[in-house]
Amino acid sequence: MFIYILDTLFTVYTFMLLTRVIGSWFPRFAQSRFMRFIAYYTDPYLNIFRKIIPPLGMMDISPMVAFFSLQIIQWVLFSFL
Repeated sequence: MFIYILDTLFTVYTFMLLTRVIGSWFPRFAQSRFMRFIAYYTDPYLNIFRKIIPPLGMMDISPMVAFFSLQIIQWVLFSFL
């Protein structure tokens, strides 16, 4: 039961990250209340990678590294459980 809840939390957070990334492509949508809610919970995690990985021109690859890192964290955590 605990693993199922934890897996659901990881899935929800992954979708929140995906929503944040896609929502940033649409400036009008990015200013909505919903996106501010998503940004409030995802930006602290994304900022960790933004500090480490500078943008490549106009392309920010830090979200890809954030997704990959989240998957690794999930895999390591579940391997111990």
